[in-house]
Amino acid sequence: MVAAPGSGWPGDPATPLTPVARQAAEVRALASEAPGLDELSARVSVCRACPRLVAWREEVARTRRRAYSSEDYWGRPIPGWGDEDAPVVVVGLAPAAHGGNRTGRIFTGDASGDFLFAGLHRAGLAVLPTSTSADDGQRLVGVRMLAAVRCAPPDNRPTPAERDACAPWMHRELALLRARVALVLGGFAWQALLSSLAAQGVAVPRPRPRFGHGTEVRVGALTLVGSYHPSQQNTFTGRLTAAMLDRVLEQVLAHARFGPDGDGAIP
Repeated sequence: MVAAPGSGWPGDPATPLTPVARQAAEVRALASEAPGLDELSARVSVCRACPRLVAWREEVARTRRRAYSSEDYWGRPIPGWGDEDAPVVVVGLAPAAHGGNRTGRIFTGDASGDFLFAGLHRAGLAVLPTSTSADDGQRLVGVRMLAAVRCAPPDNRPTPAERDACAPWMHRELALLRARVALVLGGFAWQALLSSLAAQGVAVPRPRPRFGHGTEVRVGALTLVGSYHPSQQNTFTGRLTAAMLDRVLEQVLAHARFGPDGDGAIP
């Protein structure tokens, strides 16, 4: 079962009248014309431009994992969420098949999200240390979270064509947000974010800055801070530890300039 727009799913931004992009050209048009984040999120959440991703996400929603066999799945693209005036944007790769694709919220309901939200909570950027469902009371503090690709891809690997078709959603969201610092989770998201900034006319250094954990680079008005992705492959092997995530979040806070005096204090 896939959640129909306007059927009552918690936080669903769309209605049955929300325009649907069915090809890449329509993504470009609907993204560029979105007047604000609410409408952009609604349009993202009903996109059907990539046939392989649509088929996969909906098949996962119908068959479900045994552990969630009694649950309804979202089964649609995942819009960004969090503060609309956020100085911090967190950029990930794509929703997990049984995480965001199930719950309707990025990094919610899977092990990667458990690790990430625990760190955000320690840093004062999330009110709860976990994120389990779209109506669990979680709230981001000064943070907006989004994915480079908005649908769960097979094997967590979107194709270049799917990445490019989805990119205008991120272009428009970043333009509307005007964040000061980005926490970029993994090399795929790093390259996607640099491409998005370039598409908006921002001067990206050449050669392009390489991704690395803890790497900082200023691109236009945005400071990018790289972190290894909180996947189980990275966290179970110790490539990314809680202490390592805490350190990059300290870097993020130093650039975010929270508070009326720009002193980094979280309100």
